[in-house]
Amino acid sequence: MCVDLDGTLLHSDLLYESLLSLLGKQPLLLFLLPFWLLRGKAALKHEIASRVELDPTSLPYDERIVDALRNTEARPRVLCTASNAKFAQQIAAHLGVFDLVLASDNDINLSGANKARALVERFGERGFDYMGNASIDLSVWARARHAWVVNGPRGLAERAAQVGTVAEQLPPAAAGLKTWVKALRIHQWLKNLLVFLPLLASHRFFDIEAVIASALAFVAFGLCASGVYVLNDLLDLPSDRQHPRKRLRPFAAGRLPLLHGLLAAPLLTLAGFGLAVLANPWFALVLVGYYAMTLAYSLRLKRIVMVDVVLLAGLYTVRIIGGAVAIGAALSFWLLAFSMFIFLSLAMLKRYTELSAILGTGKSTASGRGYSVEDLPLIQSLGAAAGYLAVLVFALYINSPESLTLYARPQVLWMICPLLLYWISRLWIISHRGAMDDDPVVFAVTDRASQIVIALCGLLALGAIG
Repeated sequence: MCVDLDGTLLHSDLLYESLLSLLGKQPLLLFLLPFWLLRGKAALKHEIASRVELDPTSLPYDERIVDALRNTEARPRVLCTASNAKFAQQIAAHLGVFDLVLASDNDINLSGANKARALVERFGERGFDYMGNASIDLSVWARARHAWVVNGPRGLAERAAQVGTVAEQLPPAAAGLKTWVKALRIHQWLKNLLVFLPLLASHRFFDIEAVIASALAFVAFGLCASGVYVLNDLLDLPSDRQHPRKRLRPFAAGRLPLLHGLLAAPLLTLAGFGLAVLANPWFALVLVGYYAMTLAYSLRLKRIVMVDVVLLAGLYTVRIIGGAVAIGAALSFWLLAFSMFIFLSLAMLKRYTELSAILGTGKSTASGRGYSVEDLPLIQSLGAAAGYLAVLVFALYINSPESLTLYARPQVLWMICPLLLYWISRLWIISHRGAMDDDPVVFAVTDRASQIVIALCGLLALGAIG
């Protein structure tokens, strides 16, 4: 029984897994990839494998294949893969179900005709069954006794039957629109509603041109953000798989091919930039800055204690700046100061929630982050203080010349302060009790009590206008 690895035994591809791991740690090596590839695909895999360590215990295995291998102990079980021998040996040692490993080395890429030749030389013509998942395996099935078509695309089993005898067909799990919606984190687009704040703060509700520009900015931020989320998930595969909830994300769980993610990330980003230019060329520059910040965060800064939360708060604030630039409104000092403190509190709340979840698993540190569970009390105090400072900034704004110009009855805004104090305190209590969502902003928008607070704040602001 000979089994392919990438896409068959594994709901992933080790070439892309190792490549993403390499670029996540040493992105400048991207420029060496073409030179390695000139020496052949086997050499490329060898060079990457020599610089990368993968954790075989966290990879997304197809349990149907693992169970089938455990039930075929009467005959030799062979892992035969085009992946580098280093990774193949580690996976075989972890699973403990293989008697032999055949894999690519520095010179030979063991796929297609090379794989068929190696198996025939060792076991003879029709002397083995083979499990595969792609059209390149047709040359192997043509020389095998039985073909097992696993996780293959539509029509592959019929093509395999034309060149050999199909013993079993195991279809892939459905990964349709719902899976992509989750991967693109469309629900996170709620954060981009912040681009409408300058429109509301400047009381330009009925300015159609400004409303259209804000709407374009909203979608542009959403597309760009989805591209970043996909890229971040691809670079975060090892740490996500260690997380109790993030391990269920489509790419970490192997429900979507990594190659599709590598194609989707730049396409989404380019589409976002295209819309940004339509909205306002100056807004496009803001979006470029946002993307650069998120890229720096994904590649490096998210691992640096406190730099990560300050940058997260900054990314929220950039959305507000983008909204102002898109409609040509002046940036409000008070709005920027308020947003920086309130979003710093929410960023720390996000880290507090993640650490609390890790504490429940018995671990002491967050994978891919610079925090440990011992930091929980400090993060809690810093985050709550930042939230209360935001309320202080808002209170000072009420008596400012800017407020007196915009509002006929600014004293009505004072009622917003206790609402904000209640809301911030409640979020931290919920997180302390372990009931907070991974993303506090999304929780705040979907939570009924938070919705009531937001609605009341909006009504009070309208009442202050006069």
